[in-house]
Amino acid sequence: MPFPSSPRARSGPRRRSLLAVGSTALALAGCTVGHEDPGERGDGRSAAERRARARAARDSEALVKRYDAVIAARPALTELLWPLREETRRHVRAFTGGSRQATPSPSTSASSSSSPAASAAPPSAVAVPGNDKDALAALASAERELADRRAKALLDVPGELARLLASVSAAGAAHVYLLTEGGA
Repeated sequence: MPFPSSPRARSGPRRRSLLAVGSTALALAGCTVGHEDPGERGDGRSAAERRARARAARDSEALVKRYDAVIAARPALTELLWPLREETRRHVRAFTGGSRQATPSPSTSASSSSSPAASAAPPSAVAVPGNDKDALAALASAERELADRRAKALLDVPGELARLLASVSAAGAAHVYLLTEGGA
């Protein structure tokens, strides 16, 4: 005998599923830190590829700063936004090969009771809307625009970077879903 579905059942994937898929996609795309041959770091990449990686890293850094600003201004959203912020910070490391970090990582562990927002770097002068819904919508818009730009850039970069851009673009699309449908 089938059981009736719960009246609170949500359609679509769960937040944890999307985060797991995004992280797995990054790993499968070969974007783990330190996987390259030492000889490929400098001379093996074209100037265009280095510029594309640098721009992608800067874009991700700017997105991390947006997350930091929203978390600082809207602390009630910290639980929802912190995992997305951390994944975006990992994108910076993937684009830079781990050579720089977007913003200082909090020294607190996941099991610690202190708030991640309290230990994050001070946010830059990013304007944050006055309510939670608008703040989430602004972050979703930034994620969507960046994911779209990265998807278009795939045509102009070599294979490894194209795979990385595709993975990070897909993760950005998952973030958009979580910010608009899944988590709010």
